Amino acid sequence: MNIAVLVSGGGTNLQALIDYEKQTPDCPYHIVTVISSTKNAYALERAKAAGIPAEIKSPYSVLGKEKAMTADRDQKRFAVSDAILETCRAYKADAIVLAGYLSVLGGKIIEEYKDRILNLHPALLPKFGGVGMWGHNVHEAVLAAKEKESGCTIHLVDSGCDSGRILIQKKVPVLENDTPDSLYARIAPEEHKAIVEGVCLLAKGI
Repeated sequence: MNIAVLVSGGGTNLQALIDYEKQTPDCPYHIVTVISSTKNAYALERAKAAGIPAEIKSPYSVLGKEKAMTADRDQKRFAVSDAILETCRAYKADAIVLAGYLSVLGGKIIEEYKDRILNLHPALLPKFGGVGMWGHNVHEAVLAAKEKESGCTIHLVDSGCDSGRILIQKKVPVLENDTPDSLYARIAPEEHKAIVEGVCLLAKGI
C-alpha cells in the first residue's frame, strides 16, 4: 500500500513509520511522499534523510501571498486539501496518514479517499477531540479535567473533526504530578506503536 504522510511539526511519528518500513522485510506499506503544512517542519528533514520526496502545501504556497491573506478559513482549507489531493494522485498514494498534521482536510479528498485516511490523535477519543484539540492543548485539557488515564487514538477521517471510526487506542495512566510535558512523554512511545499498527491494519484491509 502506497501512503502519503501528512505532517506539521517534528515528525517523530513519521520517523516511526520510516523506521518500521526500513527494518521490516514484509512491511505492508511504502511511503511515497511526505506533505507538510509548514516549511519549517523538522519532519521535512526526516523525509529528506530517508530519501522520500516531500512537498509543502500551505495556504501561501497554494494560493499565493495576496490570495492567502484575504481568503477565509474554509477557502484556505479546501484549496490546500485540493492541492494535497493532486499530490496524492500524482504519487499514486493508496492511503493518506495524518501524523501530527494540524490542519483539517475537506472537500473532494475526503470522498476520494473515503475509509483510506488515518489520523493519529493524542487523546482517548471521543473525549478531548474537535477544533483546537491538538498537541499540548489536549494534554492541558486532560489534566484540567483530572482524568485518571489518557493515551492516543488511531481513527479513520470523515468530514467531521476527530469524529471518524476508531481503529486503535493505547492507554497510559495520568499521574498526580503530571505536567503536559511529562504526560506527552509517556504517550509519545504509544503513538509511535499505534501509528504503525494502524497503517499495517489499513494495508491489510485494502
